[in-house]
Amino acid sequence: MSTTSNRQIIVGILSGILTVLGFSDNCFASDVPANFVFGDSLVDVGNNNYIASLSKANYVPNGIDFGVPTGRYTNGRTIVDIIGQELGLGFTPPYLAPTTKGSMVLQGVNYASGGGGILNETGKLFGGRINLDAQLDNFANTRQDIISSIGAPAALKLLQMSLFSVTIGSNDFINNYLTPVLSSTKQKMVPPDFFVATMISKFRLQLTRLYNLGARKIVVANVGPIGCIPYQRDVNPSAGENCVTLTNQMAQLFNTQLKGLIAELGSSLEQSKFVYADVYRIVEDIIQNYRSYGFENTDSSCCYVAGRFGGLIPCGPSSKVCRDRSKYVFWDPYHPSDATNKIVAKRLLDGSSDDISPVNVRQLVAA
Repeated sequence: MSTTSNRQIIVGILSGILTVLGFSDNCFASDVPANFVFGDSLVDVGNNNYIASLSKANYVPNGIDFGVPTGRYTNGRTIVDIIGQELGLGFTPPYLAPTTKGSMVLQGVNYASGGGGILNETGKLFGGRINLDAQLDNFANTRQDIISSIGAPAALKLLQMSLFSVTIGSNDFINNYLTPVLSSTKQKMVPPDFFVATMISKFRLQLTRLYNLGARKIVVANVGPIGCIPYQRDVNPSAGENCVTLTNQMAQLFNTQLKGLIAELGSSLEQSKFVYADVYRIVEDIIQNYRSYGFENTDSSCCYVAGRFGGLIPCGPSSKVCRDRSKYVFWDPYHPSDATNKIVAKRLLDGSSDDISPVNVRQLVAA
């Protein structure tokens, strides 16, 4: 029997179970029944609204093109919002929202948190944040809720067919190893390659745990060219007009090892489909060839207060906002604009193996 036939049978069985339980049929309108999201502020859709944290985005002008501030750290949608829309799943709700319960979790949950990292100490300057270990704890709770709702066999089938994505690691550099002043001692005592090896070792355990909890189709995004964000440009003025070399070198050091880790897990964990998303390559291409993508500004924040590149103060009510947000690669000191997220999402959905390998997102969910 073909894979497609198997999938149709499984979808039919699950749909029948859910109909009996009173859940809507549109739970399985897509090839993929659910979208589970892990990560940091690049993909947080509002979890930090519900914790005591200095890292929040639930105020204007964030969300100016979304219609209302939601806790998304951009003017519009995140990359995972756009991918969810394209796959027919819509927006995946934040885990901590009181409305994220019942049948809603059968279509996926977003566990991402602004300031969160692979390492538990990452982002401690923000106070509250949900690191990846805690996000996996939260997913374990959701998994149990799904089992309670539809039974273990159907729940495990649902998870096997669902899309999982992990977008994390930037904060482990920006808000840990490379934090100005606070991390100067760490940088003297811990070589960059040792720090990256520690991240990879921890990440291996976390991704293996995700697999052991039932995930099979797992997209892991690498760290983008964080030396090019307005914040890094402003706190490293010696870089001049260029991206900050050390920061990008550390990201690339991590990415090289991450690619090997993804290949290792994909071959060693039975029936797993791990996918490596080369966000660094995509965003670097956008920055280098920005005019061909329709951008006019590639180094400054659209939402800005202070700094040569508008990178010194987070976006907030006192910020100024650029006239045409679609012309800026970066929305604020740290995060891409909706226009950039749209390009990244499209290339992850339909891109070649240069952008995402061994398959793209559409091929993964159809597998």
